[in-house]
Amino acid sequence: MTIPLLDRVQARNDLAWAIAVGGISTVAFGALLYAAWHFAGTLFLIFAGILFGVFLNALTELAGKVVGGPHGLRLGLVCFLLTAMFVGIAVLGGSTIGQQATALSGTIKTQIVNVKTFLERQGVDTSFMELSLANAGGPSAETQAPPQPRNLPSAGELASGGGAIVSQTLKLILGTIGAVGNFFIVMFLGLAFAAQPDVYRRGLERVAPLRYRPQASRIVNDTGEMLKRWLLAQLITMTAVFAVTATGLSMIGIPGAFILGIQAGLLAFIPTVGAILGGLIIVLAAIASGWFAVLCAFALFLGVHALESYILTPLIQRQAIDIPPATLFAMQILLGIVFGLWGLAMALPLMAIGKVVINHLRAEGPANEVVTTAPPIVLAATPES
Repeated sequence: MTIPLLDRVQARNDLAWAIAVGGISTVAFGALLYAAWHFAGTLFLIFAGILFGVFLNALTELAGKVVGGPHGLRLGLVCFLLTAMFVGIAVLGGSTIGQQATALSGTIKTQIVNVKTFLERQGVDTSFMELSLANAGGPSAETQAPPQPRNLPSAGELASGGGAIVSQTLKLILGTIGAVGNFFIVMFLGLAFAAQPDVYRRGLERVAPLRYRPQASRIVNDTGEMLKRWLLAQLITMTAVFAVTATGLSMIGIPGAFILGIQAGLLAFIPTVGAILGGLIIVLAAIASGWFAVLCAFALFLGVHALESYILTPLIQRQAIDIPPATLFAMQILLGIVFGLWGLAMALPLMAIGKVVINHLRAEGPANEVVTTAPPIVLAATPES
């Protein structure tokens, strides 16, 4: 049977339209991936501001259960208490933190140099460590030949040296400005999101097409509630890790116990990888106090890790985020390699958001099909007269 000419033309037009739409969609998706790759740092910075805003909003809701009052007043009270806490820590323990941080940095550099030297004696290639022994003050710095006397530098050498000094100074200034600027960007975005959460929530819902807005509204609400529970649980976990680590290291007698507790609490924000990094820093810092201190510090690290993994996380965070450890670790490694520290730190909340979206799509997809399916028509038989 021959196909009519009009049908063949329509089929060709439909095929051409499908190819054009597919090509445009592929190019647009590729451009989106390239933009996300190129501006990953900015996107992660904005996401950090959103997380901080969710955290402030969660504290504001908790304050509402205690003191009541309008949202703006409670948010101002939360910001005042947080600012007073950080200022008090800086005023009362700022010098102690600075001294312990400087001493800890020197201790860790020295111990890394010692480890590097030991591995080299065993025939292990340590070029991957990329550590300057002279700057670290290790044993190799003492074996270096003394500098030979030389004539006065020429004008060209002075100019090049001055240019290098100016270049390094500019890099330091720009790096400091960038770090401070990123900090204030996160603070500003967090305050803006926390001040008017409903406005931004409705804005996210309006991005979706009209027929999908009810589903988008449920996804946004569930994502916000999940992030609130997780951030509050993470705050409790980080505080507990800081307190136990600092107290235990003080009892062992390891110098810099307070700053080591702070870094352990901050690294607890990054699951699995953060605990490993924190334990490695603690063990390196304990080497200078002897092998008994190292064993005690390692035992303390195992105890804190067990407390976090088997007590705090199951009791506090099980209702917030439930992601298999192997899946989380694999995603952390992937995002850490692709996007660096930002990807490593934000892997868990990104996976949690993706899990909420996927759960909604899987749960509501079949329901929508059932609702839109027309019920079968049953014809009742009429009784014969």
